[in-house]
Amino acid sequence: MSNPFFDAPILNSPYAMPEQHWELDDTGQPTQKILSFRRPASFITPIPKPKKQKAQQGKLVEDATAKAISDKNQQYEVTTLINELRFQVTEWRNFPDVKDWKVTPETARLLQHWRNYKFSSIKPFFCQLEAVETAIWLTEAAPKGGKKGQNYLEHLENANNDANPGLSRLALKLATGAGKTAVMAMLIAWQTINAVRYANSKRFSNAFLVVTPGITIKDRLRVLLPTDVESYYASRELIPADMLRDIQRARVVITNFHAFKLREKTELSGAGRALINGRHGDKISTLEPEGQMLQRVMGEIMGMKNIIVFNDEAHHCYREKPGEKDDVAVLEGEDKKDANSEAKANNEAARVWISGLEIVQRKLGIARIFDLSATPFFLRGSGYGEGTLFPWTMSDFSLMDAIECGIVKLPRVPVAQNIASDDIKFRNLWANIRKDMPKKGRGKGSFLDPQDLPTLLINALKALYGHYEATYDLWMKDSMGVSPCFIIVCNNTATSKLVYDYISGYVQGEDNVFHNGTFELFRNYDDNGNPLPKARTLLIDSEQLESGEKLNDEFRRINANAIDRFRREAMERGGALAEELRRGKELDDTTILREVMNTVGKPDMLGSDIRCVVSVSMLTEGWDANTVTHVLGVRAFGTQLLCEQVIGRALRRQNYELNEGTHLFNVEYADVMGIPFDFTAKPVVAGPVPPRQIVHVKAVRPERDKLKIRFPRVTGYRIELPKEQLRAEFTADSTLELSPALVGPTEVLQAGIIGQTETFKVEHQRNIRPSALIMHLTNHFMKSKWRDAEGNPRLNLFGQLKSIVRQWLEKYLVCTGGTYPAILLDLKFANMACEKIHDAVNRAGVQDKPEDPPVVAIID
Repeated sequence: MSNPFFDAPILNSPYAMPEQHWELDDTGQPTQKILSFRRPASFITPIPKPKKQKAQQGKLVEDATAKAISDKNQQYEVTTLINELRFQVTEWRNFPDVKDWKVTPETARLLQHWRNYKFSSIKPFFCQLEAVETAIWLTEAAPKGGKKGQNYLEHLENANNDANPGLSRLALKLATGAGKTAVMAMLIAWQTINAVRYANSKRFSNAFLVVTPGITIKDRLRVLLPTDVESYYASRELIPADMLRDIQRARVVITNFHAFKLREKTELSGAGRALINGRHGDKISTLEPEGQMLQRVMGEIMGMKNIIVFNDEAHHCYREKPGEKDDVAVLEGEDKKDANSEAKANNEAARVWISGLEIVQRKLGIARIFDLSATPFFLRGSGYGEGTLFPWTMSDFSLMDAIECGIVKLPRVPVAQNIASDDIKFRNLWANIRKDMPKKGRGKGSFLDPQDLPTLLINALKALYGHYEATYDLWMKDSMGVSPCFIIVCNNTATSKLVYDYISGYVQGEDNVFHNGTFELFRNYDDNGNPLPKARTLLIDSEQLESGEKLNDEFRRINANAIDRFRREAMERGGALAEELRRGKELDDTTILREVMNTVGKPDMLGSDIRCVVSVSMLTEGWDANTVTHVLGVRAFGTQLLCEQVIGRALRRQNYELNEGTHLFNVEYADVMGIPFDFTAKPVVAGPVPPRQIVHVKAVRPERDKLKIRFPRVTGYRIELPKEQLRAEFTADSTLELSPALVGPTEVLQAGIIGQTETFKVEHQRNIRPSALIMHLTNHFMKSKWRDAEGNPRLNLFGQLKSIVRQWLEKYLVCTGGTYPAILLDLKFANMACEKIHDAVNRAGVQDKPEDPPVVAIID
């Protein structure tokens, strides 16, 4: 039986506001009914219930944000607020007259460019534009919008005063894969261009601090630098060509939050520190001062004011709620220890992050913090209920919205099995295998046999690998150029090493008995135990890689052979890493592994041959390989937040070309096991869409150097409009007589029953300057009458038209009965005057009217 939701789940164009959505029932499953309006921001998400309510595992649970963050002084109805603001922004967006937008001309031009420009590559998605429009509306339009606008601003202020005293934060919620980097680029462009044009305005700034949770994201965000060769402003055509010079005035600093941690100025042993402090004396601080830290982190913008901050993956940044603790009572044993450890790590990271921003605020001043995240929720350890939405969230484009627009892959999880049980074992894998898995840490004298993995885990690996193998064959058949990627997320080093050895191969015992990997496509060795020239499976510790610190000894020992192979391969492939190695620069192991991770799925790069990634801890945000097709979780997942973050690593689309028939994206899938993300889909092998073939033409040197073609460097274009001559032929019909019969009485006698009388006249209308009246009529004529074929005012004729208007006013306007030309400021009479002038110009015509004006390239 056909299931429309799974056969054709994509309902909306990614470039227009969603107009339809799938109805979900009380258990989160599609009813096959399409509702013809946009899905409200309800934060009702299909999530698994806690273990103590296991029988209701699939039921929808409504977000309790309002209750979690409200108190007797301030009540938050975040979902209602977001829906109301969404309506306001939609109404504002649809105003036909730019003047009604209540924004600067520069902002208006950028908005029109993003909405209407014919982009040569991917144009901004609707969700990206909506997020930017929300920020613009709150900054420029809301302060001028009366009480309605002030209500939203007051909510923001109150929410921040409660949770982030002294900081002004605004959160924009965008599903993973929806393109937060482009949103940041658009916001930077908007702020910078206005700051350049309005240097004294406090609303705009050209100084930006971008803070990330790890080095991977920091490296990826280099496209926000105006000087970068792949800068989004030019490569994505995010701003008009003539504004590119203004964007060069932006000063952008990108850092990861770890840099905010104050460093030791003096390295001392414990004994040395005790000696300096003395027995009873005050402790002497050896940490760098706050000002020195700021100079180290953001020296380029130290002298600038009104800094704009972007928190990428902002759910890692919060001030924990004092006196509150998260409830992890539903967890047991090792899982509870891991949860408490995770909560402690979350708190420490958040404390460093937000404390750093508070230092920036005290020392330099922050105008606004833009929080961008797919999951702007408080984490475990914050003191708020885990999954509580940041109350300063003002825009939402959820995962379901992104799926229905085709912007991300559709995640599929196990929904049935061939044994009679309510527990879908491959769906919540960890709950069924944890008692048989090794504890944290690997004792030096102990040996854990990869062949002793729990049967259920082996079956899950084999089942998912079988589907991967079919997907791989399709990709090779269609010449995709890269391999699909399979990721496995483990709970600790012991588990990850066992899984890694099982699938890629290993040597056992003192006799060096070789065991090849179970899965042929993931093996790192040939049949004789020799390492393959290029590794197919990678073992990483994402937390160590993201912090920027050196790898610990155990992990370095495990990966020693792989790192050496990648170092040799980097030399063979060439590129920036090879050049640094040839210069004698010593690249640490972390840099090598991070380069491999960052290039997974990218042809002809260090990580291009990686087919499987085994991660010690959760793959961090920012690792956005678009070739991930399969995910296996081998760890505890206590909340929907954690599930969505892990699955998010697999949701980025590979192909962004619209289907020529439907003008929608083709559906792409990510298959998931071991992560209790309650979203269903039937298991089918989805064929990939091959990328367009690009033929690279390379010169044959040196024998054909003489045939070299030099292309000029074009920095812009100028349209040269040829001169046109306006002629007007005034006749008796051109006369416009303004009389009391037409305009109404021009004098009125005021009198009481007794007393003095008074005559009211319109003499004051004589005060208007003739030049002001001429300018008014000319502008009105250009707007309403004199337009080109595309409907744009013929501005090149403005000067000539002013002369004709002046001539008509002097000779062919008749005023009687005390009525004066100022009455022409009224729309009705301005239209009457313009009709007379328009008829006169049409009678004489336009001399030398051009066909297509020539376009002249400006060569640098």
